Amino acid sequence: MRKMSNLWTKRAFAGSTHFRLAVAGLVLVAGLALPAHAQNDRMTPIATPSQPNAIELCNGPLPGATNPEVWHSQYGSQFARNVTIATLTPFLPDPAKASGAAVVVAPGGGFFTLSMENEGWNVARALAEKGVAAFVLKYRLNQTPADMPAFEKSMREMFSGTARPPRPEPGKAIAGLAPQIADARAAFALIRKRSAEWHVDPNRIGMIGFSAGAMLTMATTLAGEDAKPAFIGNIYGPLASVTVPAEAPPLFIALAADDPFFGNSGYGLIDSWKAAKRPVEFHLYEQGGHGFGMYPKETTSTGWFDAFVRWLGMHGMLKPTGSGRSGAATSP
Repeated sequence: MRKMSNLWTKRAFAGSTHFRLAVAGLVLVAGLALPAHAQNDRMTPIATPSQPNAIELCNGPLPGATNPEVWHSQYGSQFARNVTIATLTPFLPDPAKASGAAVVVAPGGGFFTLSMENEGWNVARALAEKGVAAFVLKYRLNQTPADMPAFEKSMREMFSGTARPPRPEPGKAIAGLAPQIADARAAFALIRKRSAEWHVDPNRIGMIGFSAGAMLTMATTLAGEDAKPAFIGNIYGPLASVTVPAEAPPLFIALAADDPFFGNSGYGLIDSWKAAKRPVEFHLYEQGGHGFGMYPKETTSTGWFDAFVRWLGMHGMLKPTGSGRSGAATSP
């Protein structure tokens, strides 16, 4: 049902240079979104945190990857790099609150890092508190230098002289996301396979992504074949026009007008969804920058999560169904 047009499916990855430049920029400007009082902006290597509930997805290691997974802290949050094995971590709601709906959460980080805490675990915990089962997808990433100084240097070099890199056409971007789309499909397949155990309705599984995770969310919707998310959230991702599937899911979008990447690039995605007569809700916040996620801020962009939950409720995702009873909450 959600098949891509040839424009999307036959794009080569020849345009990957522009794509890499664009996503590298997302990594370098992450600080534009943080609380004004945040001073700990330096990337500091840390030990890999314990993730006892992370479930390895069965896609194998990233082809050609040689550098091991490493973690760092920045802005009081935890980030992963060089992810070569994809995992899925469930956060299940209290049985008294469970609705049976579920969300795959895709953190951002330019496909070079993953904001696992701010755009992953913290989002999932908040959703579980609202009765929605959440599953944080740690998807495979493009390789970066193993040590931090070399990584920082590589990002500077990639982005040097390209303050506003050309944004890739959606088809070219999707062509370069084959491993990540495979990880998302595996996440949906695993949740459906274990839906009875997790008390999730297999027809009420959606996806929400942040920045690069929003790109992956859209790519999964457009090219994810059997994934078929029931609803999707695009949080400060690109809003380029797309060919909308005939039965495209309801779409929620949140973006700050001062986002340095996507705040002034038009709203073609919204127009595409509207033209296809598919449900879409768009929140444009005056301030917030890029990457605000769950960070506490004084801007109204902080309200995106409450708006998203209200939107889920409007679409019936907060009401239990016959299968909507969940087990005890889990966390990394």
